[in-house]
Amino acid sequence: MTSLILAPWSDQGLDVLHRQNTAELMEHLGGPETAEQLLRRHERYFSLADGQMFLAVLDGRAVGSVGYWTREWDGQRIYETGYGILPEYQGRGFAAEAVRLCAERAAREGSRPWLHAFPSVHHGASNAVCRKAGFELLGECEFEYPPGNFIRSNNWRLALSGPRY
Repeated sequence: MTSLILAPWSDQGLDVLHRQNTAELMEHLGGPETAEQLLRRHERYFSLADGQMFLAVLDGRAVGSVGYWTREWDGQRIYETGYGILPEYQGRGFAAEAVRLCAERAAREGSRPWLHAFPSVHHGASNAVCRKAGFELLGECEFEYPPGNFIRSNNWRLALSGPRY
């Protein structure tokens, strides 16, 4: 079996963002973005101060994205993660593997004790990724993404220190 690796975010990421920008993949994230919004997000990914975005790469081909960044949550600074695998590669465990690899990087290179994910309570596949990647479900919460769009989310948490890492 070929193994998935993470590569630093690059110009190739803009193509991945465009390919992920479908009604189906963006349904739980406020819907597709404009070309200008995608370009701004792509540029932000290059300049994360306390975190990093990656391309999920299989056999030299980008199959998705994953990353972590600092967020203020419940009175503390944590890392949040986000992930997306292109439709033709879904259902094969690549998202959970990408999130596990990202968590390892955050544990090794980052400064925060926790990695959180906030998928919509209605997004079964994304919640399954968290479960498979070893996150603990803390419960439901109200979460704003994108700005101005409030959704009911699950709050998943993974410790970035201790025996796992």
